[in-house]
Amino acid sequence: MAKAKTQFVCQNCGTVHSRWAGKCDGCGEWNTIVEEDPMGGIGSGPGKAPKKGRAVALTALSGEIEEAPRIPTGMGELDRATGGGFVRGSAVLIGGDPGIGKSTLLMQAAAALSRRGHRVIYVSGEEAVAQVRLRAQRLGAADTDVLLAAETNVEDILATISEGKRPDLVIIDSIQTLWSDTADSAPGTVTQVRTGVQAMIRYAKQTGATMVLVGHVTKEGQIAGPRVVEHMVDAVLYFEGDRGHHYRILRTVKNRFGPTDEIGVFEMSDKGLREVANPSELFLGERNEKAPGAAVFAGMEGTRPVLVEVQALVAATSLGTPRRAVVGWDSSRLAMILAVLEAHCGVRLGQHDVYLNVAGGYRIREPAADMAIASALVSSLAGLALPADCVYFGEVSLSGAVRPVAHTAQRLKEAEKLGFSAAVLPAASPDLPKGSKGKWREVDSLPDLVARIAGSRLKAPADQEDG
Repeated sequence: MAKAKTQFVCQNCGTVHSRWAGKCDGCGEWNTIVEEDPMGGIGSGPGKAPKKGRAVALTALSGEIEEAPRIPTGMGELDRATGGGFVRGSAVLIGGDPGIGKSTLLMQAAAALSRRGHRVIYVSGEEAVAQVRLRAQRLGAADTDVLLAAETNVEDILATISEGKRPDLVIIDSIQTLWSDTADSAPGTVTQVRTGVQAMIRYAKQTGATMVLVGHVTKEGQIAGPRVVEHMVDAVLYFEGDRGHHYRILRTVKNRFGPTDEIGVFEMSDKGLREVANPSELFLGERNEKAPGAAVFAGMEGTRPVLVEVQALVAATSLGTPRRAVVGWDSSRLAMILAVLEAHCGVRLGQHDVYLNVAGGYRIREPAADMAIASALVSSLAGLALPADCVYFGEVSLSGAVRPVAHTAQRLKEAEKLGFSAAVLPAASPDLPKGSKGKWREVDSLPDLVARIAGSRLKAPADQEDG
């Protein structure tokens, strides 16, 4: 009798190994390799004879579209992040930390779509029906026609949602709880997750229903399970936020039908998630205008300008190796800015601890924050508060030059709307608006910016004497 073939699959990245090992060669994680049967589920071996394929109908790109391509939810921030609403027949994967509000967001979206006359089915694999009903009552969604089920078997879920009229939206919470009879491994393994996700995506493509899948995340913040799941779906959204703050950010990292750099901002309350139409006011709400080491950065998230405060603290160190602590920004980028300040501006920070924080728990992802970071560092080292009515943005190169960034006009317009009358920006910016040039201070190098901040410190005593 032939020995049954087995394979060993990493549950973190999906790498297949020929034998068990303590450490995965693909991702480097320890104790994540599990033995699975290769004969069942997606990715099975050649043990089964392939069946003869059938020819499918070919069609042209041009033709009539019977239904609207998108389903707007009525929640402006969610529609912004998805590019205008859910696309019919698409699969959307939403990930986030436990307790961050993924189920709350989807329950509110399901209720909003149900009130617009759409058929919505919510399938919970982690909570009982009574628990989901309690959440619906708290969010004011119990009076809607959302259909609810508590099931984890893939075949049973497909049989349930296939009965009656085709649903417009199906929510699966979550994909790690799904299991199929066609795979012999335990629920939550790579084989089961891939099998369940592919079955749900196949249903969405065949029927035109929108499928929203909830995924767990690892300690690094990535969606748990094989990376192939993110390649299979049409859109990947991350629900981010700090439990110490009330706000939440829905960030798009993949979208086949829209932009991939949009965000939706929400605020968590006891009544659920509330949309934040102007996130700049939220991030600047508790700002201390007279504290040194604080600079306001005019950033962009997709098509939306966002103003956020950058805080820096430079203190003399008693350690042999100074500390560099960063929250909300790239630590490698901070090391580069510190090196440029020391090499080209004469700012010595080798004997100082540097702490950098983005207020409100917001995370900056664009290099245009370089000039705001540098200004905050110099301000903290000099003990001098920057002007309260000024914003900063610009990319700093390794030579100390300040490079122009895109969307200058939108950044300045958002700053003026919130009462900022001045801006420090790169020289020769391509899309400067006309008319208010006297309010802008254009700099072409980082030493020029440092000299202006130091010069304002020298002018301060003289101004006090004149007064």
